[in-house]
Amino acid sequence: MTDRTAEFERWRPLLLSVAYRILGGVAEAEDAVQETWLRYEAAEAEPRAPRAYLAAVVTRVAIDVLRSARVRRETYVGPWLPEPLLADPYEDPERTAELADSVSMAALLLLERLSPLERAVFVLREVFDFGYAEVAGAVGRSEDACRQLAARARGHMREGRPRFAADRAEREELAARFFDALREGEMDGLRALLAADVTVVGDGGGKTPRLARTVAGPDKVARLLAAVFPRMARAGITYEPCPVNGQPGAVFRDRTGKILQTLVLDIAEGSVQTIRLVLNPDKLRHLGPVADAWEVSAEVKRAR
Repeated sequence: MTDRTAEFERWRPLLLSVAYRILGGVAEAEDAVQETWLRYEAAEAEPRAPRAYLAAVVTRVAIDVLRSARVRRETYVGPWLPEPLLADPYEDPERTAELADSVSMAALLLLERLSPLERAVFVLREVFDFGYAEVAGAVGRSEDACRQLAARARGHMREGRPRFAADRAEREELAARFFDALREGEMDGLRALLAADVTVVGDGGGKTPRLARTVAGPDKVARLLAAVFPRMARAGITYEPCPVNGQPGAVFRDRTGKILQTLVLDIAEGSVQTIRLVLNPDKLRHLGPVADAWEVSAEVKRAR
């Protein structure tokens, strides 16, 4: 392994984490990192600060990809959700809270409201603590302009966050109760854990059976969950509770072990605010072999 290869591999987890937060997609982030390697490999001279150089390159690549991706998302079938991430590739003990918070589906959807430049500046500055000089070099703007972009981004992010977020222990305890009630099909137990304005959001991208309508409110959501998930169990579908995007969630598999969907709970103010389901097979392939959702749906209907 050459020195340049070793240096790149040292920072690969950081680059993947930066690109994922800008793009909201694992496959797109991996492509952006690969393009960064090609540019780094082709550079004539070794940069004096490889971390800053590589972060700048992956940010520029990701911004370009994001601009084209937003055009595609305008014609996306149904609700759009980020690709689920089971484990953040980058760890920094000094920024554990920022990293965990910024990778949640709720945070990534808030980032979708920002312009590509605001999003990149916010990710580099607020999440990964790059200096303004490094941020300016990455996005091709002055430091003063980056300070203004960061301020606007912080304001937009604050506006969309719940007033009282749950701490990790509270989230895990409530999630455990949720999955216990889900497993038993206890409608009353589920209803007691749901917020008054709870919603279920499913992202199938037009490639899987999806919810016939928006499901909102504790009564309708509890009734749906209590009816559907026991039938799924009878059809051989299993699920494993695990963190998804740093939040309580689960991975569902068909009877052969193939990935069917992921579920993630948005918990705040002592209740489940949103249940997000990613079913689009294109967004699940990085997790392993994907199930045929249409075939599974037919099995679930027969299991009534």
